[in-house]
Amino acid sequence: MKHLQKIASVLALATIGLPQLHAAVSEDEAKQLGGPALTLFGSEKAGNKEGTIPAYTGTGPKIPAGWNEQNPNQRPNPYKDKPLFSITAENAAQYADKLDGSIEMFKRYPNFRMDIYPTHRDYRMPEYVLNNTVKNATTCKTANKELNLQGCYGGLPFPIPKTGNEAMWNHLVSYHGWIFKARAEVWVVPPNGEASMVDRVDFINNWPYYDPSNKGPLPADQIYFRYLGKDEAPARLVGGQFMILDPVDQLGIGRKAYLYVPGRRWVKLAANLAYDTPTPYGGGSATMDDSKAFFGALDRYNFELVGKKEKFIYYNNYETSDVQACPAEKYHQTKGFPNPDCVRWELHRVWVVKATLKPGMSHIYPKRMLYWDEDGFVAGMAENYDANGKMFRLTHNIFIPHFEAPGGQGGSNTYLDLQSGIWVTSGYMTCANCGGRVVTTPLPEDTFLPDTMAGAGIR
Repeated sequence: MKHLQKIASVLALATIGLPQLHAAVSEDEAKQLGGPALTLFGSEKAGNKEGTIPAYTGTGPKIPAGWNEQNPNQRPNPYKDKPLFSITAENAAQYADKLDGSIEMFKRYPNFRMDIYPTHRDYRMPEYVLNNTVKNATTCKTANKELNLQGCYGGLPFPIPKTGNEAMWNHLVSYHGWIFKARAEVWVVPPNGEASMVDRVDFINNWPYYDPSNKGPLPADQIYFRYLGKDEAPARLVGGQFMILDPVDQLGIGRKAYLYVPGRRWVKLAANLAYDTPTPYGGGSATMDDSKAFFGALDRYNFELVGKKEKFIYYNNYETSDVQACPAEKYHQTKGFPNPDCVRWELHRVWVVKATLKPGMSHIYPKRMLYWDEDGFVAGMAENYDANGKMFRLTHNIFIPHFEAPGGQGGSNTYLDLQSGIWVTSGYMTCANCGGRVVTTPLPEDTFLPDTMAGAGIR
């Protein structure tokens, strides 16, 4: 017995420091993908029994008349449908099971309204991403306390998620496209309702994880997301640059963020631009990891996969990207929240993830409830709570599928601070020259280097 105990102790010591892998699903379970029940990326094909959520078709939205492919920034609504009904303070209790923490908006603002539109499931992925997603079902694993990915191809990592971290990884590396260039603005609306544009930026979003030329699983040091933005307005910001590099190894390598400071003509590493550091132009209403409803490392929270449910979320918000339908002065004219005439809500099945702050960790949100659309984990929202358990902030990830290619624009956000009354929009919407376009040609290898930032700097 003592001999067996000694062997067990030696084996235990030998495994200390080795990556702890979380197993992928079985071959039999993976065979469900693309079958009668599940899409190739794991969502349920069927609609709900009430018919309020349709079956998945994967056809993508039809290109509407009036959209100019040569100038794709402004994207008209392809559906031209009308709201089915509206939720107000008077009837919100009737829909409480599909509102969750969002019901607080009706308590805080009696004039808040949600127009509920017919649900469309037009998100799609290109064939190579679907093929890689099927591979990932049995090869992709999490490691190092689920803070790293191993053996993953350029597809959704976990089409059949089993843990909260797996669902969060699906969101972090969700498919928007490969390269996307756009112009965006940030608007802050204080409690008095006097909206102001605080930043205009030209930027590039790049997901090397989805590079079509990648044939094998991604390396351990793979950068999954790169961002490079250049400030164009207001005048005091012109020439500033900001770059983010996010790797799949969140602890061993971690995020690298760089700032280019005009006038001084130097680039500095901004190590604190993560977690609950306030966003630079958010008016104190959002943290760095509020982007996309959650964006960044997973190490500060325990993530529990609660399951699926039906929920009203922002979806197919083409009105916000069409300045003819909803210009900035209209979108930002209400106090506390975006003009309800410009916001589209749909009922979708979502994965529910509960995030609880780990002992010894710090964050201004001790608890977060996160909701990710089952079709690709791009669309979704977050309900963020303060230390007293009260609703603090709501973050909505605004999403519209692309007309011209698979994927979609899902990086615009609305941040609603229920305690201060400040709300913010950040993204490529509501302004005449905003919007984005899909890019299919590779970027120069040195695009995302600090030296390149310095060389391209002005002043």
